[in-house]
Amino acid sequence: MDIAGSIWSFAAVVALLTMTPGLDTALVLRTSLLGGRRPAWGVTLGIQLGTLCWGVLTAAGLSALLAASQLAYDVLRWVGAAYLVWMGVRMLLTRHERLAEDQRPEEMRFGMGLRRGLLTNLLNPKVGAFYVAMLPQFIPEGAPHALMGLALAGVHVVEGLVWSVVLIGFASWMGGVLRSPGVRRFLDRLTGVVIVGFGVRLAVSE
Repeated sequence: MDIAGSIWSFAAVVALLTMTPGLDTALVLRTSLLGGRRPAWGVTLGIQLGTLCWGVLTAAGLSALLAASQLAYDVLRWVGAAYLVWMGVRMLLTRHERLAEDQRPEEMRFGMGLRRGLLTNLLNPKVGAFYVAMLPQFIPEGAPHALMGLALAGVHVVEGLVWSVVLIGFASWMGGVLRSPGVRRFLDRLTGVVIVGFGVRLAVSE
């Protein structure tokens, strides 16, 4: 398989992964519906920055060490699970009132969204395990591993950004209907349960 074929094949695989409902989709939708486009783009860019970091780590061989060390994997897994459960519980306990544009809580700001997206991605060792398992299969023989790893991670990032445009556009279109206090409270409870569920699943998974 040549370089172009490898990139197209990898793009097809991660496109399915990107559009499958999961933690990233839930975070982007929830943030966009409750906070608007700016914080949603913070979450999106944080997630994609984390994806790029995992690609760099894989290309450098560092995430292979994570995959080989059960202790390192378990430590990262438990830290990630604790973070997800903490974030989900905060959403479950949040109280909503009608807020003016300049009175949005701190969690709805761009910087907070960026940090949340980045930490959610970096503290999920399954992302690193995915890259360790998948990237070598799409690096042609003789191709420079570091550059090819970065190129494939870049493909994943671009697809993630395109999918986020769709999600944020949908949320903006429906925002007028979905931002009432009652609906916001329901969305926070639903997203909180989903995120706690991801955290518990990450904690108990092998």
